[in-house]
Amino acid sequence: MQHVRKKITVVGAGFVGSTCAHWAAAKELGDVFLVDINDGAAKGKALDLFEASPVEGFDSKVTGTADYKDTAGSDVVIITAGLPRKPGMSRDDLLATNAKIMKSVCEGVKEYSPNAVVIVVSNPLDAMAFVAKNVLGFPRERVIGMAGILDGARFRSFIAEEANVSVKDVQAFVLGGHGDTMVPMPRHCSIGGVPLTEMLSQDRIDALVDRTRKGGAEIVGLLKTGSAYYAPSASAVQMAEAILKDQKRILPCAAYLQGEYGVNDLFLGVLCKLGGKGMEEVVEIQLNETEKAGLQNSINAVNDLVAALEKLDY
Repeated sequence: MQHVRKKITVVGAGFVGSTCAHWAAAKELGDVFLVDINDGAAKGKALDLFEASPVEGFDSKVTGTADYKDTAGSDVVIITAGLPRKPGMSRDDLLATNAKIMKSVCEGVKEYSPNAVVIVVSNPLDAMAFVAKNVLGFPRERVIGMAGILDGARFRSFIAEEANVSVKDVQAFVLGGHGDTMVPMPRHCSIGGVPLTEMLSQDRIDALVDRTRKGGAEIVGLLKTGSAYYAPSASAVQMAEAILKDQKRILPCAAYLQGEYGVNDLFLGVLCKLGGKGMEEVVEIQLNETEKAGLQNSINAVNDLVAALEKLDY
């Protein structure tokens, strides 16, 4: 039986993209192609990463290119291309520029990897996923946005620190748009299976929820010259791994909703089952009134973004 390696393409050789390539290669998910309009940056980072493979002992080949032809037949494509946030910018300020970039990337992906599952990381996330789906014309199973895993990871790390426990024992997730309207779900959080509400006081939980919402901005403010990349790239690669290995993982992702939560034709962060076909199922959960209101607020914000998009000529 011939065993063909999986092929993972990462578009954008900036901090997020090159770190995606690093995690994916180190996990030996397949051969990794790093694509950037700046050919030298893609080739240089890919070569550097490949040269680390004998030391770290991973068997993934890493190749850099500016030509989508080299990425033909990719199983998974992770799109990170776009301008990052600068201090004082919201994710939404990036809309017009990144929509143009997303369109040109997706044209290349559609031509050479028409069967790929595409994971969108570029901001503003929910709107960029919408652009990607429009340009690609793929079914909703194969265009997914990365946001909830990152926001959930921030929430989980803050909870672990506050409760002085291992991050491995903290389960938590976040719903809604990727931005200030995200809806962390403390009612569904647990530490070692024990509800969070039994482990921490409500005012501490509220403070952690607030910090989670502002988690990206906190890092932008500290870095001054860019935005987060270790946790975002690790989150995107977790999605890629679930798909490539058909793991059926239940993870929060931005999915194109078709009636779930009463929403149609909009990307929103919800729990999804990720497997070999991509986003195989939206897991819809019962919300209480507060959570419903939070989610509706998020839906309105994403709707506004998409309305702004539709006015743009990209």
